[in-house]
Amino acid sequence: MHLDVLDLRTFYYRTQLGRTAQRAIRDQVCEFWPEARGQTVVGFGFAVPLLRPFLADARRVTALMPAPQGVMHWPAGLKNVSVLCEETLWPVETDSVDKLLVMHGLETSQHPIALLDECYRVLAPEGRAIFIVPNRAGLWSRRDATPFGFGRPYSQGQLDSMLRAIGLKPADHGAALYHPPSEKRFWLKTSAFWEKIGGSVSNRFAGGVLVIEVTKQVPAPPRTGLPEAIRRPLRVLDGIAKPEPKPV
Repeated sequence: MHLDVLDLRTFYYRTQLGRTAQRAIRDQVCEFWPEARGQTVVGFGFAVPLLRPFLADARRVTALMPAPQGVMHWPAGLKNVSVLCEETLWPVETDSVDKLLVMHGLETSQHPIALLDECYRVLAPEGRAIFIVPNRAGLWSRRDATPFGFGRPYSQGQLDSMLRAIGLKPADHGAALYHPPSEKRFWLKTSAFWEKIGGSVSNRFAGGVLVIEVTKQVPAPPRTGLPEAIRRPLRVLDGIAKPEPKPV
């Protein structure tokens, strides 16, 4: 279930907790990618809070927003780079994206494998992608007062396995949102401290979100096992023999 773009905009740009979360996740992304000079950068889901650092130097920045979520003009006061698109059919050329950011896209998707296939398609052979998803072991996935309380949270092992099955090889791991999802002044004022301390404790269990950087494996691995089962729609009557006509 995708959240509404207006609710996402309100959280990230009009609440103190959202602005704090935006800063913490963006700082983690910038540690992985300090610059994107002359590159094509694409965000999917609601990744616009993370894209601004790349506007100055990137050759092109595009914010893809899925149709069930809705779209908004971004960035404010500048030429719009937001595009409304189908969740698994992007208006992006194959092998053309140098850097891909996915936030509030994977965990809310009804077709996660097909979505990852699209990520694989558009990513250049030497390109990299970062996925930000709710941590199943974290506090943020347990509170629906934030966008990370919706959709399907992941453990690091689950996400790694799913990405590898598509041909997106995990290259680096991080986390963010080590402070509780609370609007109390103490936690908001000390959030930078908790982000600094949290990274040295446990990326897997302490952070509210997992941040995973991947590279594209060429050629893609063969599909076997669970990912292929997920790709197929659930049939309620699977396994029940079809009726045969009675002999005349």
